[in-house]
Formats: sequence, structure tokens, C-alpha cells
Amino acid sequence: MKLFTVGYEGEPQAAVIDKLKAAGVEVVADVRAVAASRRAGFSKTVLGNSLKDAGIDYVHLRPLGTPKAGREAARKGRIGEMREIFAEHMQEPPSQLAFEELRELAGKRKTALLCFEADHAGCHRSALAERLQAEDGFEVVNL
Repeated sequence: MKLFTVGYEGEPQAAVIDKLKAAGVEVVADVRAVAASRRAGFSKTVLGNSLKDAGIDYVHLRPLGTPKAGREAARKGRIGEMREIFAEHMQEPPSQLAFEELRELAGKRKTALLCFEADHAGCHRSALAERLQAEDGFEVVNL
């Protein structure tokens, strides 16, 4: 099973959707805590509608987003700190439930985790993908 990740930093919406379509992605799991964006085309409603028009489903898994302190650490390049904050956050019941929802979704359909950062290594989506890889054997493909 493949699990995709994608960041939209520096990309227009059409280019991101083209990447998703080329990879055969069936559903985008938005793992942003705040699904609003100053980038045109990436706010929750606009993105969801555009993906639907492209034949790709959209789900926002807000509890899998990084808490504010984690986002601030990541912006400052403190990736280890961000990962520690995110790991703590993942112990909370809403996060655990959302992770199980993601696991079930990704087990049934070609799923892409979406967040802002272009470099997956600096984004919490890599922690989610690594966990699914370790626990469930997903092959992770970073678009």
C-alpha cells in the first residue's frame, strides 16, 4: 500500500492537483490544524471543491495538525522540538481517534497527506507517514 504526502508551499493549486492526479490519489487527508491559507486556492472550502472537481475526495483531519507551539518551532527550523510537541499532541484522545480514521482511510484508498511545507522532512506529516509505515507497512511517496 502506498501513502503519499504533498506540501503546497511555492506551488499553485493546479500544479498540486496535477501531482495528485498523476499519482492516482483518490483522497486528500488535510492534516493542517488550521485549514485556512494565505495562498490562493488552499483554504479548506476552495481546495475541497477544486479537488472534488478533479475527482479527488477531501477530508480535513484537524486533530492531526500541529499545535501552535509546534508550528512556531518548525518555522524557526527547530524540527526536533516540533516533533516532540507533535508526539505529545498525538497522545490526546482526539488525535488518536483521527489517526485511526486516517489509518482506515489509507488502508482502503490511495491517500495523500497534505500540509504546507514543501520539504516533507520539516513537516509533521512525515511523522504521521513514518508511523503508518512502521506500524502498517505503508510505502511512503513524497510528491
